[in-house]
Amino acid sequence: MSQIDLARINTELGRNAPALVDWALGLHQPAILTTNFRPFEAVILHLVTQAKPDVPVVWMDNGYNTEATYRFVDEVTERLKLNLHVYLPRRSRAHREAVEGATPTLDDPRHQAFTEEVKLEPFTRALREMAPKVWFTALRATDTAVRAQMEPVSLNPDGLIKVAPLLHWSSKELHDYCKAHDLPNNFDYVDPTKGEDNRECGLHLSH
Repeated sequence: MSQIDLARINTELGRNAPALVDWALGLHQPAILTTNFRPFEAVILHLVTQAKPDVPVVWMDNGYNTEATYRFVDEVTERLKLNLHVYLPRRSRAHREAVEGATPTLDDPRHQAFTEEVKLEPFTRALREMAPKVWFTALRATDTAVRAQMEPVSLNPDGLIKVAPLLHWSSKELHDYCKAHDLPNNFDYVDPTKGEDNRECGLHLSH
């Protein structure tokens, strides 16, 4: 795995999403696909499951999703027959709010602990339990300044190969893909750990 020529792969396949997916699966290593079921998420789900229908799809359900998002989860899971693995925080939202009150704001010193509890710890648990070598993610360069500096394929310090086939896709390309494949979409989405669209939640800074 350490022999992978990242520069060559990113140059040759970085803007060819299906080819990049095929290359990553062709490594024949345990793989996962993470999703948060945000807008256009059906694209990465369709793209990867078309190549490998049983790929484990990991969702960290923070408990704060909109009703539309939960309905979308069920719809796209059934439509694409996803091998969905749901990871929940150790405490329920009701338990957390009974003890600590409403979601802390970004400037609240408790916000980092909230993010750790509802997103980062469940993902760390998923990595430990599923032990993937390849991680597919729907990161896009237009999301944040941090992601704009990323490459489609990167190697994490722990050796995990992170693959972002849609990194350079525009919203129009995602929309056209959904339309071409008759995929459902979800625009009623909120991430309480980010607070702002262009802010990192910490997941891709930690991993």
